[in-house]
Amino acid sequence: MAGGPSTPELAIAVCEAGALGFLAAGYKRADALRDEIRSVRESTQAPFGVNVFVPAPAPADPGGLHEYIKRLKAEADGQGAELGEPRFDDDDWDAKLEVIYEERPAVVSFTFGCPDAAVVNRLHGIEIAAWVTVTNVAEALAAREAGADGLAVQGTEAGGHRGGFVDDGSDESGIGLLALLRLVARATSLPLVAAGGISDGAALAAVLCAGASAGAVGTALMLAPEAGTAEAQRALLAERRPTRITRAFTGRPARGIVNRFMEEHSGVAPVGYPEIHHVTSPLRAAARRQGDADAFNLWAGQAHELVQPRPAGEIVREMAAEARAVLDRVSAALHDRGTSAGRH
Repeated sequence: MAGGPSTPELAIAVCEAGALGFLAAGYKRADALRDEIRSVRESTQAPFGVNVFVPAPAPADPGGLHEYIKRLKAEADGQGAELGEPRFDDDDWDAKLEVIYEERPAVVSFTFGCPDAAVVNRLHGIEIAAWVTVTNVAEALAAREAGADGLAVQGTEAGGHRGGFVDDGSDESGIGLLALLRLVARATSLPLVAAGGISDGAALAAVLCAGASAGAVGTALMLAPEAGTAEAQRALLAERRPTRITRAFTGRPARGIVNRFMEEHSGVAPVGYPEIHHVTSPLRAAARRQGDADAFNLWAGQAHELVQPRPAGEIVREMAAEARAVLDRVSAALHDRGTSAGRH
């Protein structure tokens, strides 16, 4: 949950509740990431992870960027902001890896691509597990070949950016989480961490039944006081509102609550990450400051209306307890049916 919701306080609370908290390294400089890792380590003895964006392989097409930037000028004017520069960068990739090698969190998860085997091997050499976010079987197999220890299997229900390796500009909306888990489980024996639409214990139980070793939750924690979620977004998260996948805000497909900006610009937004992210960043920041929820990204998964404004530790503990209760109930029901069938 890069860009605000992820905080050291949230990671600490999740860790202290018995789960694996994560820090988001995206959009930060390496020194800021180091500070956050040390902040978490000072407050908990539990293991935790760091999520890192894999750099895009090539710059975006400048022609499509130019036309879209012209279109967004009126948006920036309306927020009293200047558009950012459409620069292509690697999000401080090498420097962040060096911080990770030095600080040694328990796990590093990668999204937007698969790291080279050399990176994975170096992590293994210092006992850091490497997980890779995948959205289809081909990506899962590529991650396995690179030496990944586990796969974060992201269904299309998930809020925020799609973690796939390549954005080809198609309108393919992706694969639902349960179907994707079964497909990936057949293709590889790597441990699977399910991501997408897990907002309560019943959903967690469902993905465990479908082959996942664990569930990853994001949207479910966004109303927690420890999260850095913008106030205008907090006000809408628990409402019954549709979500959609769009490139309008960052040039890369991501799911969020539908708002005016998304409706007006999604149809023409080109493939262009990180360039469009940098272009829209100032106007989105201005909209957040002004509380204008129609003008910035409201990242959220499809089950967002289930979220609750409670401390992160309570959310995690209750989700785990509910999942255990659901699994026990289902197991008992299957046992009873089997016994009944045997008697007949």
